Amino acid sequence: MNRHKSLFCISVCSKELSGLQCIAPLVRSVEESPEPVPTTVKGTIPAWVRGSLLRNGPGKFEFGNQTFNHWFDGMALMHRFQIADGHVTYSSRFLRSDSYNSNCELNRIVVTEFGTLALPDPCKNLFQRFLSRFERMKPTDNANVSFVKYKGDYYVSTETNFMHKVDPETLETKEKVDWSNFVAVNGATAHPHVDLDGTVYNMGNSYDRKGTSYNIISVPPEKDSPSDTLHGAKVLCSITPADKNRPSYYHSFAMSKNYVVFIEQPIKLDLFKIMTCKMRGKNICDGIYWDPNQDTLFHLVDKHNGKVTMQVKYHTRALATFHQINAFEQDGFLIVDMCCSDDGQAINNYFIQNLHKSGEALDKVYNSMGKAFPRRFVLPLNITSKTPLGQNLNTQSNSSATAVCLSKHKVFCTFEDLHGDDLLDYGGMEFPNIHYDRCNTRPYRYFYGCGFRHLVGDSLIKMDLEGKKLKTWCKPGFYPSEPIFVPSLDAEEEDDGVILSVVLTPTDDKSTFLLVLDAKTFEELGRAEVPVNIPYGFHGTFNSSS
Repeated sequence: MNRHKSLFCISVCSKELSGLQCIAPLVRSVEESPEPVPTTVKGTIPAWVRGSLLRNGPGKFEFGNQTFNHWFDGMALMHRFQIADGHVTYSSRFLRSDSYNSNCELNRIVVTEFGTLALPDPCKNLFQRFLSRFERMKPTDNANVSFVKYKGDYYVSTETNFMHKVDPETLETKEKVDWSNFVAVNGATAHPHVDLDGTVYNMGNSYDRKGTSYNIISVPPEKDSPSDTLHGAKVLCSITPADKNRPSYYHSFAMSKNYVVFIEQPIKLDLFKIMTCKMRGKNICDGIYWDPNQDTLFHLVDKHNGKVTMQVKYHTRALATFHQINAFEQDGFLIVDMCCSDDGQAINNYFIQNLHKSGEALDKVYNSMGKAFPRRFVLPLNITSKTPLGQNLNTQSNSSATAVCLSKHKVFCTFEDLHGDDLLDYGGMEFPNIHYDRCNTRPYRYFYGCGFRHLVGDSLIKMDLEGKKLKTWCKPGFYPSEPIFVPSLDAEEEDDGVILSVVLTPTDDKSTFLLVLDAKTFEELGRAEVPVNIPYGFHGTFNSSS
């Protein structure tokens, strides 16, 4: 039954759309605004909302006459919406990364990014330019994905081994931090998880002569000195990929009370192609491919002893996931909720040339994309030699997910849709968020995200797991960013609070606003109109103040 429903979703979502609005102005270069800019508030922003919405994303797409090829390549632009007493100011700064500084100094792209290969120095002679193809390619420190927090300090991060400590008040770049100076990893995700005791968990790959390992990292919650950054970080455990020369790409991971959950998906990294991309004159993303013939695996790591559950592997069919919603343990099961699609080629759709298209060409790009939907997997934890084979082990009431033990070492799982048919009308959902401090690693009821009837989010959605009902905020021509939940000071219920989202429109100049929704009713309370242009960004967080 669940399989039939999944096929129905794919069929409905493949219905083509036409007449999509050109969104090129949402991915253009802008000027920074380092001094706070007053905004015009319409409606009411609750006085109890005090703090800063910090966001990150690409904000500069060219240097001189050279242009980045991919959305993910743009130089990091940090944003701050300071909220107090119902008023809002806006400021922004470019991250002064080595990549940004070098590109500015020479007025050309000199650092290779995900989808853009830096060309040899034109001042060199032909032989020198040829030899430069064989020089080792340095990873970028253009940390344009998210704001993260370690030991009370804010950092901006991407997926390489570099982060930058920043001042959350001024957005000034303070210190470059290299993960590889503390643990044996060549990068880390921009989506760590925080445990109840303040320990932060993350993941990073390591590469050596024996191949690749996926590494679970833990960072202690306290500083030993004022200059402490990632000191005390350690690799909790290493996981061997199914193919050491073709490990999986991952953007994030899940965490429950006792487990770190890594989803090894069939979006693959061809390490030979990536390592030789400069020599071959190809982009890094040329070495990333989707293999729909491989299963997706769930790896469970015990947070307390660092051991991987080697006795059993949890499989499901090929799927792609960038963001998990939540994970928790209940009655002998590990429940993993995540946004995922049946096609792992979405990254290829975000080349700048695609985002700048209009008319039928834009429609074609969108209609070729796999859509992401919220799904639940139920993994039985107590598999033994006596576990019966060939029958559904999921005894969770009102759950259509299945988990069938095929052998003493393999459980095959199918998912349950966490939505009704009405979500199909909004193009699925991505950028999920929950009431994190209250619900992360615990049973929960609500999550929030963006609907995607375009290449970027064009609606805000609140999902209620009781009855799988949704509420939406959607206005034609408006494109909201990732929703951030901020709980009210006296919150009693899970959805007592507000949703913050930055909304852009490509048709009007300087028409961005910070939207404030009542998280319970999903009705607009107010908006703060910003008199500067802001590009569409990725992720952020709320830094509360008293």
